[in-house]
Amino acid sequence: MAASSQSRTSRKFLFLGVGIIAVAAIYTAGWFYAAQRLQETVIRTLAPGGAAGVTGECSDIAFRGYPFRIGLFCSKVDVKNTANDMSASFGALRSAAQIYAPGHIVWELDSPATIQTGHGLSVSAQWANLQSSLVTKLKGIDRTSLVIDGLKASAVSAVTAQTINFDAAKTEVHLRQNGADLDGAVTLTDASTVIKDWPQLLPRLNAIADLTLAGKAGMIDGSDRSGLYGASGELRRLMLDIGDGRTMRLTGPFSFDEQGYLSGQFKLEIEKLGDWADNAKQALPQLQSTIDTARKLLRALAGGGDRASVDLVVDRGRATVSGFIPLGKIPPI
Repeated sequence: MAASSQSRTSRKFLFLGVGIIAVAAIYTAGWFYAAQRLQETVIRTLAPGGAAGVTGECSDIAFRGYPFRIGLFCSKVDVKNTANDMSASFGALRSAAQIYAPGHIVWELDSPATIQTGHGLSVSAQWANLQSSLVTKLKGIDRTSLVIDGLKASAVSAVTAQTINFDAAKTEVHLRQNGADLDGAVTLTDASTVIKDWPQLLPRLNAIADLTLAGKAGMIDGSDRSGLYGASGELRRLMLDIGDGRTMRLTGPFSFDEQGYLSGQFKLEIEKLGDWADNAKQALPQLQSTIDTARKLLRALAGGGDRASVDLVVDRGRATVSGFIPLGKIPPI
């Protein structure tokens, strides 16, 4: 009897041991599956131009954090999109998700970064710190946020030979799916943009942008295959602020054609027009006559007041005031 009881006890311990091993094996398999999904999600987030034809390479890849945290580490990231003839390269990547919330991913990315498009646009960027978080859903990404400190970027168009240089002390980007549409908000702190061969009338400033892209919810997770080409949307607000109530506000519908050229019918509102002009002349004394001419023109359009409201028309990249005063040409994306 004692031997029979001992045998049953031994079988119980055996079954318990086998059960623990089975659970551990299933958990481990699930952990590595979640780690692989983490890699795929982050690569899709970094990929330019959509998910179709995307391949990515993480140099010196390592998965860490087992058993309670899922972490992905790479010394360098290269992404290619053969469908859209686009490629991108980034520095070291560190990403992680808690095992109890694998759909909430946080990640950091080191500079430098380079992006090349099939339309002849080349972008290079560096930054001091880049942190991001994203929330996935059953299929795709629901929302994401990005914070960059000390961003410096340069874009060069092989089509128009124009160069755009940009830098900002802090950059914040927030994107979310809104049904079939994509909502986006961008905040820039202490930012400057310099466009080659354009009159540089804007000093360093703070900016806020709020917009919607119609039918482009898939851009957030790469399931949209065309990106901004052929897209349209509504710019609800683009606010430029240089302090002391000196603001510019731009609103209106816009679109990109299949070649990447911007078109739009915008309303431009300027508060404290005289202060803007004086500030521009102090920052750019070599353009004083140009600035005085622009101020007189805008004042005339504003009926002599210090608040101007004019139409800014962009037709396939050609920007004009009220459709007849040329400003310059915006290169394709």
